[in-house]
Amino acid sequence: MSSTDVSSATSTAVPVPGVVDMGLEVVVIPVSDVERAKEFYGSLGWRLDADVAAGDDFRLVQLTPPRSACSVQFGVELTSAAPGSAQGLYLIVSDIEAARSALLARGVSVSEVFHEGTRGARFHQDGRVAGPSPDRSSYGSFASFSDPDGNGWLVQEVTTRLPGRIDPTSTSFETTGDLADALRRASAAHAAHEKLIGQADPNWPDWYADYMVREQAGEELPT
Repeated sequence: MSSTDVSSATSTAVPVPGVVDMGLEVVVIPVSDVERAKEFYGSLGWRLDADVAAGDDFRLVQLTPPRSACSVQFGVELTSAAPGSAQGLYLIVSDIEAARSALLARGVSVSEVFHEGTRGARFHQDGRVAGPSPDRSSYGSFASFSDPDGNGWLVQEVTTRLPGRIDPTSTSFETTGDLADALRRASAAHAAHEKLIGQADPNWPDWYADYMVREQAGEELPT
């Protein structure tokens, strides 16, 4: 191959794009009354991150649900969408009954816990069946509520993530109790592991960590 051929091959090669982290961190919701919306979401126990304005023509309010990586913003001149048109906004919880009780305690008009009788019924009244998912399967139980403008929220119970839904190298826990329970499960599994190998495992911290990360990621557990 001549130098001309090499140059041509190099110049026409299509570069392979790399993977860039893209974390969804803010969702803008349309409201008609900023103060009312701020009071409502604040009453849910959501953290107020910002409330900035530039005269009467611009205002941005941001709040974040407890332990959420994503926040909501609303205000003046943030969106042209009609107030109340945001629907199907998800809040993920580990215990749907406890989450509903907490919302009721804060004065929120929240639906009964339900599951889907037909696919997609979570988004509509028709097809919803009262009560949690019969087998209490992860992703299967819901409750719903709306803010004063009618923006619709779905509360969904997720207890075990499907494979690939979280970074397999990281893990997180909602409460110290959740972490303690995970440690107990890892401890019991590690005891079986030591019995299998017939000796004490000096690298038990690494084994525990691997077990807990795999468990949250929904991957095959170590033995």
